[in-house]
Amino acid sequence: MSFQFILLLFLCYAVNHSVSDPRATEATPLMCTNRTALSSERQQFVANFLDTMDIVSPLIARQRYAAVVNGTQNLKVYTFGECMKDLSQPDCNLCFARCKTRILSCLPFQKGTRGGKLFYDGCYLRYDDYNFFNETFSDEDKTVCGNKSFGGNHTVFKANVMELVRNLSVQAPNNGGFFVGSVNRGNVSVYGLAQCWEFVNASACRNCLAEGVDKIGSCPSKEEGRVLNAGCYLRYSTFKFYNNSQIEPTGSKGGRRHLAVILAATSSSFALLLVLATATFFWRKKVLMRRREKKQLGALVDTVNKSKLNIPYEILETATNYFANSNKLGQGGSGSVYKGVLPDGKTVAVKRLFFNTRQWVDHFFNEVNLISGIYHKNLVQLLGCSITGPESLLVYEYVPNQSLHDFFVVKKNAQPLTWEMRCKIVLGTAEGLAYLHEESQVRIIHRDIKLSNILLDEDFTPRIADFGLARLFPDDKTHISTAIAGTLGYMAPEYVVRGKLTEKADVYSFGVLVIEVVSGKRNNAFAENSSSILQMVWSLYGAGRLCDAIDPLLEGNFEEENSRRILQIALLCVQASAELRPSMSVVVKMLTDEHKIYEPTQPPFLNLSNAETSQLTPPQFTSNSQPGSHTQSSGNSMTQSWIEPR
Repeated sequence: MSFQFILLLFLCYAVNHSVSDPRATEATPLMCTNRTALSSERQQFVANFLDTMDIVSPLIARQRYAAVVNGTQNLKVYTFGECMKDLSQPDCNLCFARCKTRILSCLPFQKGTRGGKLFYDGCYLRYDDYNFFNETFSDEDKTVCGNKSFGGNHTVFKANVMELVRNLSVQAPNNGGFFVGSVNRGNVSVYGLAQCWEFVNASACRNCLAEGVDKIGSCPSKEEGRVLNAGCYLRYSTFKFYNNSQIEPTGSKGGRRHLAVILAATSSSFALLLVLATATFFWRKKVLMRRREKKQLGALVDTVNKSKLNIPYEILETATNYFANSNKLGQGGSGSVYKGVLPDGKTVAVKRLFFNTRQWVDHFFNEVNLISGIYHKNLVQLLGCSITGPESLLVYEYVPNQSLHDFFVVKKNAQPLTWEMRCKIVLGTAEGLAYLHEESQVRIIHRDIKLSNILLDEDFTPRIADFGLARLFPDDKTHISTAIAGTLGYMAPEYVVRGKLTEKADVYSFGVLVIEVVSGKRNNAFAENSSSILQMVWSLYGAGRLCDAIDPLLEGNFEEENSRRILQIALLCVQASAELRPSMSVVVKMLTDEHKIYEPTQPPFLNLSNAETSQLTPPQFTSNSQPGSHTQSSGNSMTQSWIEPR
């Protein structure tokens, strides 16, 4: 029995394991179509595309491919994405997340591009304004040869490459559209992968890869080659780039003989091995599940289960009447929020985190680990959480007056906020951010200050909510570099363009929020034929007519001097230069007349005329004003461009 067990372990573990790699590198530069949307259609087309991405992402996380259609008539958006089938699910998610971020550069914020295609070596993403799902070939198909020439026997190398790609093109259509393998003859090894996209049938897959074999014939003097067709992907390389080899190397007869010996030697004890293999499988599955859980949630699993924060899932399920729609308060990018009543009669808000993205782990960690020990009158308090059920839940204090978004955007039977209420909201939000940045035990950047994340309690005291994107800011750093996350229109320019994150990114978002609250208008910096409210307020400031920006719903019931002060402070917060923006503690002092208010420099509002002719220009911010200048300037005497990063 010991022999069989050792042999079993050998069979289970004596395989080559590849290092995890999402292969999130571009196989060819991003391809944006030349077709453009009409000016009046751009905003809706972008919205339709973003909606498709919201649907595609969870499908990719669940089934590794997705095809989605959204919109009506000539504004329909067709989006397709798929991962290479050898990738693990976490690597697939990571590759697709990067791919999704990169393809945003094709969106029609400026010139109106209606399609984009991006090949990564680990995944593929395409969107367009027509149904391309059954396409096998297109005018944009590419053959990409490597830069480095093969240094050995070219004749043997080319023969091995062509044998490999022909084998892949024959096997893949009969194997669900995917095959990997290698050829090793004459001491020259070549590895390859072929995959047809999910919507391509076997016949079309065969045709697509057959053409790929013809095209890749121009590359064998190079160590690598790729064919990137509308319906398939074919690649060879001198190194093993795929994660899990699923076929035996072509031409390896010794391997077949070795396998036959193993099978003959173990046939007599097959039944016993099957029992042991089954037991080993379930044991390994349990171990891997625990290891994955530990890796995702770290020490939080044990900490939460033992802490006072832990609330059993069943209690929260009952408290929300099994998450009934009648108790649903709203839904955001990270989850849905429900009203619930705990057994002790306390009313709470329960957030169900979406499991369809990798970000739920970060979101849960941030909320529990960063925010649970922080108490401030202008921050929503986390009361508990649950990770024992089929989903992660976060429990907050219930804030009855909803969010600023409900007052300024939804406006369902909502009375306009008075001037006094707006001043209270502006000051309270500033105090909450000052606490996060400078007064709490750790420095925290929120990263997503916007109308929907400012809740109002019964006496309209503002509460900053949703810390899922929050980041710790080390004391010894001047800034941190991170992937861009947040909401368009609220993100600071240096963060959007360079990924440079400091507290000043929150200051910028706060400035935008203040202008929205005071003016009653949304920041439509990316809307067609609409200037941003930053541009509007800047122009009124230069003309000495800041009071004209006040929400007309107030019908003149506001203090003119106070309104001018608040809007000038907001302009200081949204200056293009992060260094010129005040800290939130200084903002609080300015709002309470304890600090001098300087004259602002120009904000980075979008210059559409410049952007129209500069779509391919690298991201830049230009200004005629001198750094550090606080001189007042009127109207558009200074020009500044915000070019969307490509």
